[in-house]
Amino acid sequence: MAEVTLLHKGTSWLDPFEGLLLEYSLPQLCSDAFFLRFDFTDGPCLKILLSKCLGTVIILGSMFVKLPQIVKLMGAKSAAGVSFLSLLGELLAITGSLAYSVAHSFPFSAWGEALFVMLQTIIIGFLIQHYGGRTCRGVLFVLLYFGVLAFLLSPLAPASLLTAMQASNMPAIIVSRVIQAATNFCNGHTGQLSALTVIVLFAGSLSRIFTSVQETGDTLLVVTYVVSVACNGLVVVQVLYYWKATKKFLQDQRELTQP
Repeated sequence: MAEVTLLHKGTSWLDPFEGLLLEYSLPQLCSDAFFLRFDFTDGPCLKILLSKCLGTVIILGSMFVKLPQIVKLMGAKSAAGVSFLSLLGELLAITGSLAYSVAHSFPFSAWGEALFVMLQTIIIGFLIQHYGGRTCRGVLFVLLYFGVLAFLLSPLAPASLLTAMQASNMPAIIVSRVIQAATNFCNGHTGQLSALTVIVLFAGSLSRIFTSVQETGDTLLVVTYVVSVACNGLVVVQVLYYWKATKKFLQDQRELTQP
């Protein structure tokens, strides 16, 4: 009897962790494999676990991904080199993914970063307008956006509209990145564009291809991230290529603003 009790204790001491973590992140089948049978060789379950961990890391990173860009704009009190049109295209893509994922009840770990990236993108959009001497337009931009977002997340939004928005993400991403790339090319530098933000966005999109395959199986979502990787990769290449020219431009800007 004592032996049975010890055996029971030996197989149930992880129960609190199972209830707290794996109920959210893993199917019951995988939870049993890891926490009851201690079988860590199950290939499909390992893929799910890796996907969930990646998704969580991406979401945590997304809380700060555009913070370097925001700090850079506020520090320079200038949005030189950052395209507002490109930002609008990016915002359209983010909003489409967010609304589409919520409507299809995808797990938060599969799309949560869209929420945090969206909030930071809105701040950047306002700063571009503010430092361009159009503060009132910036406020109007913020109010209009959140009004549209409220509608898209409500039951009033037609499913066909959300699907169309998700499908439009690919051209929106392409256009937004091409506009930014064209701005960089014409300027001969990347201006106040944050290299860290661009590189992290590229890495996040790359990881999202795997997590989208594992967690949603949605082809439209997967292809969107593939396109995002290609387009963000273009801007990453420009950031590296124009590194010295950008450094010189920013130095000249500092000298001009110093008394």
